[in-house]
Amino acid sequence: MLNLENLRHSCAHLLAAAVMEIWPDAKRTIGPAIEEGFYYDFDFKEPISELDLPKIEKKMSQILQSWKKFEKTEVTSEEAKKEFKDNQYKLELIEEFSKEGKKLTLYRSGNYVDLCKGGHIDSPSKELQYFKLLKIAGAYWRGNEKNKMLTRIYGTAFPTKKELEDYLKMLEEAKKRDHRVLGEKLDLFFFHEYSPGAPIFLPKGTIIFNALLKLLREEYKKRNYQEVITPLLYEKTLWETSGHWQHYKDNMFNMESEKKMFSLKPMNCPSHCLIYKHKLWSYRDLPLRIADFAPLHRNELSGTLSGMTRVRKFSQDDAHIFVTEEQLKEEIENVLGFEKYIYNNIFRLDYSMTLGTRPEKFMGDKKLWDKAEKLLQEILKQKEIPFKIAEKDGTFYGPKIDLRVKDALGREHQLATIQLDFQLPLRFELTYEGSDGKKHTPIMIHRAMLGSLERFMGVLIEHYAGKFPLWLSPVQVAIITVADRHIEYAKKLYNELKEQDIRVDLDDRAESIGKKVRDNQQMKINYIITIGDKEINSNELAIRTRDNEVINLNKEKFIKKLLEEMKNKI
Repeated sequence: MLNLENLRHSCAHLLAAAVMEIWPDAKRTIGPAIEEGFYYDFDFKEPISELDLPKIEKKMSQILQSWKKFEKTEVTSEEAKKEFKDNQYKLELIEEFSKEGKKLTLYRSGNYVDLCKGGHIDSPSKELQYFKLLKIAGAYWRGNEKNKMLTRIYGTAFPTKKELEDYLKMLEEAKKRDHRVLGEKLDLFFFHEYSPGAPIFLPKGTIIFNALLKLLREEYKKRNYQEVITPLLYEKTLWETSGHWQHYKDNMFNMESEKKMFSLKPMNCPSHCLIYKHKLWSYRDLPLRIADFAPLHRNELSGTLSGMTRVRKFSQDDAHIFVTEEQLKEEIENVLGFEKYIYNNIFRLDYSMTLGTRPEKFMGDKKLWDKAEKLLQEILKQKEIPFKIAEKDGTFYGPKIDLRVKDALGREHQLATIQLDFQLPLRFELTYEGSDGKKHTPIMIHRAMLGSLERFMGVLIEHYAGKFPLWLSPVQVAIITVADRHIEYAKKLYNELKEQDIRVDLDDRAESIGKKVRDNQQMKINYIITIGDKEINSNELAIRTRDNEVINLNKEKFIKKLLEEMKNKI
C-alpha cells in the first residue's frame, strides 16, 4: 500500500522543483508532509499570489515525467554546504544537524536535489499523478516572529483521482460551512483589529455560548463538581511556582504594576492549586472537583490566529480533580463516561481517542509514569473505546487522553482532554491526610469536556452548517405576518411563546411574504410560522420547517412539540 505521508512529502519536493525552475532566485527552506497534505516555505524576491498556482502545477506535471525515482546520497557537512552555498536557510539547517551529530543526506529526482532525511515513494512518475496546490500563506522562518516572513505554499496529494476529487469537494463544502463566514452572516460574533484573536460575541452568539454553559452546569450538579470564580491577573510568583514563568512566559501577556510583574492567566490550574491549598484535606474529602469558566489569554502569534479555532482570548469548560492514587481509576472512568454522554448522547458525534505517553523532557518518576500509562490503557480497553498510542505526546507533567471528534465532513478535531498531573501538587506542596494519619500528595486530573468554548462553537457551526438543533438555536421560531391586520394576533402568539422560554422573533415588516420567508430561512431558523386570515380563524398554524416542509398544527400541540424537542435536545 502506498504510504500517504511519503507520497505527500515527495510532492513537496516536486513543488519546490517547479518553483525553482520558474523563479531560480527563490530560496527554498523546508517542505514537510502534514495531516491533510504538504507545504513548502520559500523566500521570494518578489511576492507571488494564488493566481500563480496553476502555473506552478503545470510545471510540476511537466517535471514529473522525468522523475523515475529518488536517489539518496549521504554527504559530509562540507559537501552539503557546497551544494547550498547560496541558501542561508539550508546552511543554517546543515550547521544545526551537524552539531547534533545527525547524518546529512541529499535526495535527487530528475535534475532536482534537496537536503532531506527521507521518506519518499518509489516511482514518482507513476505514483505521483494526483495532486493539487491549495493556497498561499505567510510563515515566519522556524516559526519565530523575529525571523523573516516567508511564503508558504500548501498542497495535497492522493494515490487515486477519486480520493483527490472527493477531498476537493469536501473543501468546497467546508468553504460554505466556514464558521468565520457563518458567524457574521448569522449575527453570532465578529472580530476587530483593536483586539486581535478575541471574538466579540453578539446577542445571538451569546445565547449559544450560554446554552453550552447551562448544559455543563446542569451536568456538574449531577456529578458533584463545584464551580469557582478566580482572578484573571496574578503576580509572577504564582507562575514561578507552577513552572509557567520558566516554560511558558513568552506565550503570556505580561505587565508591570507598582514595580511588580503580573500576567493574565493562560490556564486555570495554578489558581485551582491555590484553592486546594486554602484549607486542610483528608482522604475522606476527596475527590475534589473544581470547575471554572474564567476567560483565559494566550499570546499567540498574530499569523497563527484563525477565527474561533485559534484565538488569544477564550474560555474553557475547565475542571481540576484532586484524587488519591486509589481513587484515580474510578475518577478517570467517570470522566470518560461524562465525555461519552456529551459527545454521543447530546451532540451525536463520533469520536476516537489518543493516549499521549511520556515525552523526552518530562518531570517525575518513570515508574509512576509507567504505572499511569498502563492504567489509562487498561481503562480505555475495558471501556472498549478506540484509541491510538501517541508516542511521546504526553505533557511534561503526566500522560493524557485526547478526544478527537469527526464532524459532518469527516474532519477530525481535538476537543476534550484528560491529563494526569503529578508535578503541580508537588510544586505547590499540596497534601491530604491519609487513612494512615500521614501526609500524602494528591494526584491532579486536568479535564476539559468541550475544551475551549470558542473552538467548540467554531466546530459546531461548521458541523451543523449553521443549522443548530432547537435547544442551541439563537432564534427557534420566527413569526411572519401576511398583512398589517394580522399583527395583533401575531404579537399575542409571540408573547405566548416567550412565556414558555421559546426564543422567538416577530417579523411584521411591510415586505412581501416571499421576502420575509427567504430572509428568515437565510438565518437558518428552525420553524417559521406564517400568520394570515386562515390561521387566525382556525387556530391552526402553518409552520415551515428549516428543510422547507410545511406542517399544520394547532398552537398547543406546536408548543408541546417545541418543549419536547428542547428537553430532549433533538
